Amino acid sequence: MIAPLAVAPGDYLAADAVIDHTHPALLAKAAELRSAAGEVATARATFDFVLEQLPHSRDLGDWSAAYVASDVLAEGNAICHGKAHLFAALLRANGIPAGLCYQRLADDVPGGFVVHGLNAVLLEGRWVRLDARGGTPGAAARFSTDPADEHPAFPVDPALDEVDYPTVHPTTPPALLKGLQAAEPNRTGYGYYLPDAV
Repeated sequence: MIAPLAVAPGDYLAADAVIDHTHPALLAKAAELRSAAGEVATARATFDFVLEQLPHSRDLGDWSAAYVASDVLAEGNAICHGKAHLFAALLRANGIPAGLCYQRLADDVPGGFVVHGLNAVLLEGRWVRLDARGGTPGAAARFSTDPADEHPAFPVDPALDEVDYPTVHPTTPPALLKGLQAAEPNRTGYGYYLPDAV
């Protein structure tokens, strides 16, 4: 079960240097995705946009190194963390509380593990994890409003020492942010900068 780190729901609506949803381009895109049918329809449209219209850098073979939400929108691709920051920013711009969640997954990187980023969104009074990583065989993410029916891109395997971290962060954890800041555009891969745990 996931648990919000912050006490105040407003913390999951705030803008910061990474989830910069007051940026004009993000405000415009959020308005475009807003649905008159309400929050769930808006969240679904936003999820579909980030999932389908912004490829993961690894799938695309084009490594933007973008992680700030407005930069991800401008670049048109990012790794999971950038996509999660964009998803959170677009939701927050529409008044929908959204946070950041993480998994520790086995991967073919130095150390053998990588931190995967996804989101938790407050919909219908419940926090549910949504993972807009998408795009590749084995990444079976889909939208749901039911925490019992979550479908992250990659279910963890405890036998491989993989971990679902339960915390819903309002901001990017400092160790992860430091790694993301070290990413280099056009340099293939993420094992050289991502931490293997949060």
